[in-house]
Amino acid sequence: MSDQMKAGRRQALKFLAGAPLFPLGAISASSLLTACGGGTDLPAGSVVPVPTFASAEFAPMAAPNLTNAAAMATTTVTSALNVKFSDNSVQTYKLAYQPFFLTGDMVPGTSGANVLAGGYYDINNKPIIDKTVAGKERQFFSDSPDGTSLLSVANPTVTGIKGKAVFAVVQFEYTTWAQDGKTDMYGALPSPIAVLTLDQDQTTGKLSLVKYHNVDTSKVNGLWITCGSSLSPWGTHLSSEEYEPDAFTIASNTMFSAYSTNLYGDATKANPYNYGHLPEVTVNPDGTGTIKKHYCLGRISHELIQVMPDNRTALMGDDATNGALFMFVADKEKDLSSGSLYVAKVGAGFSLDVNAAGAPLSWIKLGSATSAEIEALAKTVKATDIMDVRTSDPADATFTKINYSGKVQWVRLKAGMEKAAAFLETHRYAALMGGSMAFTKMEGTTVNAKDKIAYSALQNMQSSMVRGNAAWSEAHGVTIDKALNAGGILAHTLAGSQKDTKGAAINSEWVATVTKTLLIGEDITADALGNTANPDKIGAPDNLKFSEKLRTLFIGEDSSYHVNNFLWAYNVDTKQLSRVASMPAGAEATGLSVVDDLNGWTYITSNFQHPGDWGSIHKVVQPTLDPLVRANYKDRFAAAVGYLTADIGSVKLNK
Repeated sequence: MSDQMKAGRRQALKFLAGAPLFPLGAISASSLLTACGGGTDLPAGSVVPVPTFASAEFAPMAAPNLTNAAAMATTTVTSALNVKFSDNSVQTYKLAYQPFFLTGDMVPGTSGANVLAGGYYDINNKPIIDKTVAGKERQFFSDSPDGTSLLSVANPTVTGIKGKAVFAVVQFEYTTWAQDGKTDMYGALPSPIAVLTLDQDQTTGKLSLVKYHNVDTSKVNGLWITCGSSLSPWGTHLSSEEYEPDAFTIASNTMFSAYSTNLYGDATKANPYNYGHLPEVTVNPDGTGTIKKHYCLGRISHELIQVMPDNRTALMGDDATNGALFMFVADKEKDLSSGSLYVAKVGAGFSLDVNAAGAPLSWIKLGSATSAEIEALAKTVKATDIMDVRTSDPADATFTKINYSGKVQWVRLKAGMEKAAAFLETHRYAALMGGSMAFTKMEGTTVNAKDKIAYSALQNMQSSMVRGNAAWSEAHGVTIDKALNAGGILAHTLAGSQKDTKGAAINSEWVATVTKTLLIGEDITADALGNTANPDKIGAPDNLKFSEKLRTLFIGEDSSYHVNNFLWAYNVDTKQLSRVASMPAGAEATGLSVVDDLNGWTYITSNFQHPGDWGSIHKVVQPTLDPLVRANYKDRFAAAVGYLTADIGSVKLNK
């Protein structure tokens, strides 16, 4: 081959590495080159005219219905990705879904023996056994996989790889029922978290499971209800612990005592102050993982956080009623073990009108701490050491009335306990300090770095946001006149040179300064299928991830208002909202992550939880779909972990 021909091929390959490429089944690199004019039969001296990536848009799919009941009972993808180049040519990728496994499958472990995918383990790493059906005892496994990170590690040492080793970290939020179908297991088991070793085919981009490693969480006291997650800029998996257990009512919390029993074999051994924090998983080259828990990012209902490109600033949603927008600024880059915690105060102008200017945000500093010192406090202090709490008016001016978890409380801080309150009783302390504890179920957070805009999902806009509700307070600055069950997405403008409410500089260039509404759903009277939110708009958004290359905000739903929950793609430039995938009926869309370039390929991971979790909106479809869902997902005890790929049969490469 001549030098000119080699140069042309290298130029084409360089272009292909820069374009978003979904895994394409059995397509070879040579066919891709041919499609771009880079074949081996070029005359000597010719220069390959290589177009550049211009834009991408998703061709949406229709919502499935009972004319094709099978499509409603599984993950269905009939959407496409259209990639436009600078020469105005368009490459179309028809999309499809590829699972790595179903929970409850036996998969190869890093030790050599097969292990149960999504299986539960106690503090001694012994399997936790479901004994609710005599004679059919089995290890508990999750039907609710959630946060997922896809990443690479330098110099991997896992054997059995034919292409390149890549890794996924997957966490399992809970399991819904014991196998008797009657015993509610929500929150009663310590959440497992696993590292998957995947073999990436270098011709097709396909990912195949090679090894499964259950991460030992005993040194962090086990994990509590791990929900959404994000990938840190330095390549670690940032997990979550949602719905922190209330230390003031822990003695009557039967779910927490069941959790403690299953974890420790002792109903009273688990300490509530060890949960509600931020776990971080590091993947090792051998396909194992290590975990630490950061105690200094606030003990809130962590859903998922977004660390900004500065490697220090983290914006945090708060999946609670009377939740808030929180921010953590780390002392050092790529190290969340110490820093300062802030809560947002919302100014005038909050509105659901997407054309409104939005409301200014100011930031109240709650405190600075290291993880080590807060962990030490968690081991030594009791709730009543930190503050006094009353659920009825004590008629005492030393108490302050606050909104907490949808109700009114009166709290009084004890002398010298500011730091313990800020980091262990964060919701109450933030309310005491004047934070806007107004939001309902603020879920995923992500960032559009180019435009310096962050996005937060509000699964619902209810109770604490609605004028006149018992959980609402005008002082919070967030008021709507009527609940919007279908929820929406907020956009936060980010900037530097900001000061906190006491005038001290905030050491970050990524501070949210204004919040406004980007997208909202629409509540409707139940349609023929049972949807009570418009199926052609978002409904109860949960997971959010932004792709810089695709200029697209991906949105996963956790809705009791859509019969099938959907995965959406919203192009922030064209404002086009496209339905990309549909989950099995009754299932929540989870595990959303987007990797623009992993060894030249673009991936969207997507899981789902609790298929066939029937509610009142499913009364029309349940009789038809229940047997199909049961057949697909181990009698409804299983769920899928996987990713979106491309369907080779519909890809047209010749231009």
